[in-house]
Amino acid sequence: MPKRPNGYKWWALSATSVGMLMAVLNSTTLLIALPTLTRVLHMNTFLAIWVLLVYMVVQTALVLTVGRLSDVWGRKKLYVAGFAIFTAAAWLAGLAPNGLMLLAIRGIQAIGGALVMGNSTAIVTDAFPRHELGLALGINSIVIALGQVLGPILGGLLVTWFSWHWIFWFNVPIGIVGTLWAWKQLQDVVPPAREPALDYLGNITYIVSLVALLMGVTAGGIMGWTQPLAVGALLLGALGAMLFIRLEKTAAYPLLSLSLFEHRVFLLSNLANFFIAMVRGAVILLFVFYFQGARGDSPLEAGLLVIPLAAAMGVIGPISGWLADHIGPRVPASLGALCVAIGFAGFGITLHRGTGYGLIAGWMILVGFGNGLFNSPNTSTIMGAVPPQSRGVAAGIRTMLFNTGGVFAIALVMAVIASRLPSSVMMAVLAGETARISTGGLENLLLALRTLFLILAVIALAAALFSWIPARRQDPTPTVSRLSHPRVS
Repeated sequence: MPKRPNGYKWWALSATSVGMLMAVLNSTTLLIALPTLTRVLHMNTFLAIWVLLVYMVVQTALVLTVGRLSDVWGRKKLYVAGFAIFTAAAWLAGLAPNGLMLLAIRGIQAIGGALVMGNSTAIVTDAFPRHELGLALGINSIVIALGQVLGPILGGLLVTWFSWHWIFWFNVPIGIVGTLWAWKQLQDVVPPAREPALDYLGNITYIVSLVALLMGVTAGGIMGWTQPLAVGALLLGALGAMLFIRLEKTAAYPLLSLSLFEHRVFLLSNLANFFIAMVRGAVILLFVFYFQGARGDSPLEAGLLVIPLAAAMGVIGPISGWLADHIGPRVPASLGALCVAIGFAGFGITLHRGTGYGLIAGWMILVGFGNGLFNSPNTSTIMGAVPPQSRGVAAGIRTMLFNTGGVFAIALVMAVIASRLPSSVMMAVLAGETARISTGGLENLLLALRTLFLILAVIALAAALFSWIPARRQDPTPTVSRLSHPRVS
């Protein structure tokens, strides 16, 4: 058992909560400001979406490697370094003269984000005893919900009252405080293993294949599935993924311990996490299209209108963690995903241009309630299914799948909307220029949005099913061995 200094758990939770807040604000403010950035920096559809996606794609490609390195080198130094890199890149992003430069800087910023997010859950799991882990993750859920409430409002305020540069510059003071606080408070409770061996070939193969797959999915969704970029990237990604799995089966110190997935609860909980991530990754983007596209609301108005979604999540988050600690995670996680499915089905059936806001807010509250009820129990289940020395890579797997789900969700949204709208109308929607869109174009947009809500309702229902399936009686906690599950991963 790791030795935990008295009171350390709360200091560790405070340091990781600052990181969570920064990461959520970084995503939600940019989503609301995307139409403004598209206009001001004269970006086309593909570049605009990739300015949004590159952060998530790079972070997704790196979190598994970060989790492995944190088990070997220690979590504190990587976490603090990540904060510093993120903060410096945020300042540079606000100085970007064009979309391509912004894209490159966002990629660098994602390296820092991966170091922060790839360590946060493992740091909390190290710091708290198993019977209090649900509570700790519930408190983290409050911070995530706070970021989701404040992000859209902040994004709308910054682009309305100041300029687009402040979408990035507001991160700088948070990053400076977070870097110094993490450096002062964090400790390596679980001593890092000092084995020098790393799976270099596995790391390279994994990063190339994952980036290729995500690029292929997004290119297919935006440009069309028969385009050479989409076909070539998907082929490269599929071949790379097969090679990666083959390499990991024989590597002495594999990046991805495949034996973890022999534990049914770990496997199914990660699948549920992936599906809910798709739903969550799509919902704010869908409402950006609805409020700023179909209804013509301003960024600030759109930010205010999505408050019920995140507020409900914040209220239920700590309660769900407490429930997971006292009755187990299976019921709250399953019920939460089911609530999300019902809420999305409600949007899919009732959403029109003139739908009353009271009804929309009601469905938002149900979806937010379900998300908050699901998150902490699901994370607690994943992290509780592995030994302490594997928490870094388990946290990396969880974050990788969560981010991948978000990228796939954006690709799905763009693919369905692109199938319903001409490219000129699509660009007008992205730029928030609804005056250029005909009544027929708006009706096609609404039809696409309703279709997406129904598709995502089915995906959330699958997450509820995976969360409900119980563990096998003889389902052992994964053990650590040099070949099938390395001591440090």
